[in-house]
Amino acid sequence: MPASGKAAGALRTIGELAEEIGRPQHVLRYWETKFPQLRPLQRAGRRRYYRFEDVALVRRIHGLLSQEGYTIRGVQKLLAAERGNKRSTPQTAALTEIRDRLVAALDQDAA
Repeated sequence: MPASGKAAGALRTIGELAEEIGRPQHVLRYWETKFPQLRPLQRAGRRRYYRFEDVALVRRIHGLLSQEGYTIRGVQKLLAAERGNKRSTPQTAALTEIRDRLVAALDQDAA
């Protein structure tokens, strides 16, 4: 269980995630502008909630930048190359569409 006391798969706020990786919140917001793969849920009031996949990506970006010596541009290229290697199947596309619809429905419900 992480230091925040939440289960590993629980949603994290930007403050919790920033504290967990030891970076300020504005750095995470900046990374959202540089890495299109990083898209946390945003609820009413634009409050960010990071899913398990987002947390894993933030940890990876943090590691590549701070421990591996990558630049922002280098991490962008690496992630883009990895994304290009993944083949989109009809099942993946259908699941992505369902996820996007659920997120939109939750956003409408919260508003």
